[in-house]
Amino acid sequence: MPDDDLKPLTDADIAPAAPATTATTDFDVDPAHRTGTSGADTGTDTDGSKPKLDAKQAIREGASKAAGQATEKLRAYADDGKERAGSALDQLSQLLTDAAAQVDGKLGEQYGQYARSAADQVQGFADTVRNKDVDALIDDARGFVKASPGVAIGIAAALGFVVARLVQAGVETRDQG
Repeated sequence: MPDDDLKPLTDADIAPAAPATTATTDFDVDPAHRTGTSGADTGTDTDGSKPKLDAKQAIREGASKAAGQATEKLRAYADDGKERAGSALDQLSQLLTDAAAQVDGKLGEQYGQYARSAADQVQGFADTVRNKDVDALIDDARGFVKASPGVAIGIAAALGFVVARLVQAGVETRDQG
């Protein structure tokens, strides 16, 4: 999706599509409002211009359009993140599988089996992430948080710690270079 999908609201988005082509009178403001009253009573400005409600509606429609564009862009970012997460989980699974062979030789086959089991679990999670759409993943996460809020908080804290360490390491590397 191009980066220019989200555009700021301009006067062209708010201005009436076409100016009124016929002159209006106090008694002939709008066919829908032929009541014989002044333009102020019908919601139309006395100079015959479009009602203020049309400007509000245009702003609402513009905001709705911007929200739709933002949602589409977020969904694209989420899909990209989902693919990256799947790839990262595949790499983690492969690392655990490789480590299992080393654990077999150093600590025994029983402990290597734990590492293989963990690799299988990570691979299964990677497949789940890859095969589900973003909405289903969000629903699953909500269900998990509702079912196990304590575990969810612990996972969030651990991920926050890891992200903080990665950011700190990146800042320190940049300062040294």
